[in-house]
Amino acid sequence: MFTDSHCHLTYPDLVNDWPAIAQAMEAAQVHRALCICTTLEEFDTVHQFALSQPHIWASAGVHPDNDDVQEPSLTELVRLGSRPKVVAIGETGLDYYRLGERSIADMEWQRERFRTHIRAARQLKKPLVIHTRSASEDTLRLLREEGEFGDPASAGGVFHCFTEDVNIARQALELGFYISFSGIVTFKSAQSIRDVVKIVPDDRLLIETDSPYLAPVPYRGKTNNPAYVPFVAAEIAKVRNCTVEEVAAITDRNFTLLFKV
Repeated sequence: MFTDSHCHLTYPDLVNDWPAIAQAMEAAQVHRALCICTTLEEFDTVHQFALSQPHIWASAGVHPDNDDVQEPSLTELVRLGSRPKVVAIGETGLDYYRLGERSIADMEWQRERFRTHIRAARQLKKPLVIHTRSASEDTLRLLREEGEFGDPASAGGVFHCFTEDVNIARQALELGFYISFSGIVTFKSAQSIRDVVKIVPDDRLLIETDSPYLAPVPYRGKTNNPAYVPFVAAEIAKVRNCTVEEVAAITDRNFTLLFKV
């Protein structure tokens, strides 16, 4: 059985075709998924979807790239994160990829938002779902400054859709985080990510689709969905010289342990 640890099932590309996707997931032996929240405005939709499906869970958070949305407070994140079937705080983190005319110094609002999510996760004792793009050093720095060292007081969590190098992966692992790989790992140009796949311990490995984005080969360029997560597992099995069944079992178990489902 496979688990998709990160997808956006309430986005129009997927929710409008949900019956067919659910059927495809069953055929592909994908038996559960985590539906990720990216704004407070969409939280109720994400949460209600998770409540309506026996094998879907939800997160609560505001994506770092969203700057024209309701800003989360610590109180609000803790309130939403306490609801049934909400198993994580995020998607949160830092993203300096689309600065435009802004400087990194101008992104202090994003860093403060990230700190708020970290504090909520620590208060709730629920894991963080972390997005980092062109901002890995600051992402790691803020986690350390907020007390995330992999000890019992830490929230922990996962660096989702990992696209950084081995050095950043090792630092994330040292802080107690899991690392999740998406369909990008199947892309011909992604050798640096496959290098990371080789060094992640069995007990810190997760797989995801990040659907509707980043469909793996052989569906690259098409709308992604959780039924495609076995293709991610197959590439990881190839890199790690093990079977797809072993990757499925390892990542399924890790999902259960991290998100306590």
